[in-house]
Amino acid sequence: MAIGHYENFPVASLLLPAELRAPVEVIYRFARSADDIADEGADPPDIRLEKLNRYRASLGLVERGEALEEALFRDLARIVREHALEPQLFRDLLDAFAQDIVKKRYASFTEVLDYCRRSANPVGRLLLQLFKRTTERDLIASDAICSALQLVNLWQDADIDYSRGNRIYLPQDEMARHGVTERHLEEKRCDAAWQALMEFQVKRARQLMLSGAPLGRRLPGRIGMEVRATVQGGLRILDKIEAAGYDVFRRRPVLTLFDWPLLLLKAV
Repeated sequence: MAIGHYENFPVASLLLPAELRAPVEVIYRFARSADDIADEGADPPDIRLEKLNRYRASLGLVERGEALEEALFRDLARIVREHALEPQLFRDLLDAFAQDIVKKRYASFTEVLDYCRRSANPVGRLLLQLFKRTTERDLIASDAICSALQLVNLWQDADIDYSRGNRIYLPQDEMARHGVTERHLEEKRCDAAWQALMEFQVKRARQLMLSGAPLGRRLPGRIGMEVRATVQGGLRILDKIEAAGYDVFRRRPVLTLFDWPLLLLKAV
């Protein structure tokens, strides 16, 4: 399982029913390629934004049923048609990736959650549409899991996001309240103030994850197992952040092969 900026779901996992692996792969290819436009390479911001606008234009062609040149969007058109997926969810992802290009600071947790709503929640909603499980209760639970997974990734990669992209997703008001400044990130300073701030973030992310976790028990068979494994993976990363004393500067927590037996046992 990959827990990353655009990888908030296991990609074509063997836990998924075979008939759903191909559409999940298409969703992943779309999300990863678009996010790479925002994050990878040396293009200036205006070029990156223009490339994402081309993705938006192609989505318009998908929605209108018009001819498409790129294989990715032909595949996307097919799964949108076959599974009645909402094109707006793909646009939300593009909006989040574009936001990463132009927005580097977040004033409050409300702003961070709005980012999660567009950067992560669409993935869960698309999967539920594939599963034909789109009750309001299930959508709310999926949003909680996906937002929590995004928060896990943001806290896991706080150092990387700052050093590589000058991005700080930690809410500015909560940083100030805990006595944390950008100097902590510049100096990779894991003092008591940083630890208190990160402890607060980890606890909130865990609570959000657990609020959505019952979805994994409501969904049937291998689909439910997939969700439960994803939840356990996110919780495991939070445990590792705590175990590292919240020092994500020197001990970035990741899942290893040794974690999987425990995760699968808890998911059963």
